This record gives sequence, structure tokens and C-alpha cells, in this order.
Amino acid sequence: MAIKTSDLNARLFGKTNKRHVTTPQQAQQAAKEQAQVIELAVAGEEKVQFELVRIPADQVKSKTVVFAENAREQSFLNEHALSDVLVTLRERGQQYPAVGRKREDGKIEVLDGSRRRMSCILADKEFLVYVGENISGEHAKFLSDVANAHKPLSLFEKGKEMLAKLESGEAEDQKALAKMFQCSEALVSGALKAADLPLELLQAYPNVADLGRPTIVKLHKQFNGLGDQQRNALLAKCSEKGVFVWQRSEAQGVTRITKDVTETIEAWIEELAPSKPMASAKTDLIKGRASYTRKGSNLALNLKKVDDALMQEILSFVEEKLK
Repeated sequence: MAIKTSDLNARLFGKTNKRHVTTPQQAQQAAKEQAQVIELAVAGEEKVQFELVRIPADQVKSKTVVFAENAREQSFLNEHALSDVLVTLRERGQQYPAVGRKREDGKIEVLDGSRRRMSCILADKEFLVYVGENISGEHAKFLSDVANAHKPLSLFEKGKEMLAKLESGEAEDQKALAKMFQCSEALVSGALKAADLPLELLQAYPNVADLGRPTIVKLHKQFNGLGDQQRNALLAKCSEKGVFVWQRSEAQGVTRITKDVTETIEAWIEELAPSKPMASAKTDLIKGRASYTRKGSNLALNLKKVDDALMQEILSFVEEKLK
């Protein structure tokens, strides 16, 4: 179930500046005021103090990294996928600080706020992050998972989570996954198909989160219908000279760019593996007695109520014509 920003902050920040926060609105306001120190009861257990750190725009890439177990695929985060954040950030700056932990090498590992981090990089803005120390891997995963509930994951990202459950034995099959993730088996099937697709193919699109199950299922079928050599050739086209397909499109708007990318990929697939011509419909020559089907240079005759004598005449005629 999606969590609103206010509810998310209420779950993350229990106390701010020694004030006791009891409602989502108070928690939201506390985070918005960017208090220098926040005390957070992680997963309702151990309390950790987080200090607000401001990282200059030109140092965000070098001084921060994203938590490795974050379910969100970072390579999908571009200006289209982050448009909802970028508009506000460019006008008013970062409204809510991210949450992270200090690593042994001195870098800050972002647990909650990977979208805000990348938005700051793209918009060339300073990055605000509450940093805590001595946060265990288990608690780090909790913070990351709770934060990701605010912005729905793409089918690919959901599929990766589901695949991990299958591989770990936590879920036996797709039916168990549907129950675990509270969704339909059809969605589970689509998510697993998405997770089976290579990143290079999905990165062709401006916003992977916009790709619905029908598009994913069709793309999966088309891609898996190719041979290994053809697949490699297609992926090479998708990231030719380090430029993604959506970046080469002249269309305007995410919807039109997405349509353009789909048509481009389908055209490439057709070039690599031309589809077989469909068999033509049966044509009646004499209704109820004779019909034929034409496919390329082949001709198939279907004759009914033919005795031995007529059969011999017809076969002799055909033999004579085809000599």
C-alpha cells in the first residue's frame, strides 16, 4: 500500500529537536523545518541520532552512494522519471532531507532519498541528508523499504523483489508471491517477465515506471523470440555510442517518446528477425467441392467427392504441367 509523504515522515521521524511528534502533520513540519538533529527510533527499536548534512551540488556524486539493497533501480532515474521531484526542487530547492548512514570510508550511504539525490545531481542543487552512524544492515533495509513505499516501484523493480523471494525460498511459486505482495497472479507474472528483461532494453524508455504489464509481456515475447546473436545486436542498438533510445527521439512528452521508442524497437526486431508471412485464407473454387490456399509460391488444393478415375485425371494433368 502506498504511503503518503506525511505518513512516511511520521513513521521515520519520531522526535525532532526534543519535541514529541504525535501526528503525521507534526512530523512533516519537523522535517520541513530541517532541524539540525533528529532522533529516530528505527523500526520501533533502537534510537539513533541523525545530523543534517548539506552537501554542495558539485560533491553529491563523489560524497554519496545509494544503499546497495535499495529496490529502486538507479539507472532508470532520469529527468523524465524524476519530473515530479525536479519541478519543485528547481523552484524551491530540496523540501525534505534524505536519510543516510556514514560508511567506514567516509561516504554517506543514502537509505531514503535516492530520487532526491539524483534530482539534486541533475538540477545542480545542494543535497540535504540526515546522517546517522552505527546503523545495522537490517535497519538500513527497513528505512530503504519504508521510503520506497511512497513512490511505487516499476514492474521491473517489483519483479526483482519477487525473484529474490523465490530464490530465497520465502515464496514457493507465483501464487504465494501474489499473496505475499497482495496483488494478482497476472501482475506477478508480468513483474517476473520484466525482471527477466535486460537493463539495456528497459533503459531505452524515458520512464520505466510508466510501462504497463501489456507492454512488458509483449516486449518479453519479442525479445525472447530472438536468437543470442540477434539479442546482442538489438541491445547494441539500444545503447549505441552511450546514448539511450529515448534520448534520440524527437517526440515531445513522455507518452509520445514512449510510443516512439516502442515503435523503434519493434522495427529493429523486424529487421533482425523478419516475421513469417501469414498464411492466406482459404479460397473456395467450387463451394463444397474444391478450395485452395496460396502461401508464397506454394499452392495447396483441397478436393472433395473425388473418385479414382477423376483423381487419376487430375494427377496426370498436374504432373504434365509441372514437368
